[in-house]
Amino acid sequence: MPRSRRPPPHIPVRDSKVPTGPVLVFATGAWASFVDGMKAGD
Repeated sequence: MPRSRRPPPHIPVRDSKVPTGPVLVFATGAWASFVDGMKAGD
């Protein structure tokens, strides 16, 4: 059975320098907006 390619509902983000530290969780749409803004130079 093929797997769906839908994005997860939430994106966990952690400081890579502190891999055992806390995680910030963003809704997929909010994360996509952030990434789009970074690409656009906002």
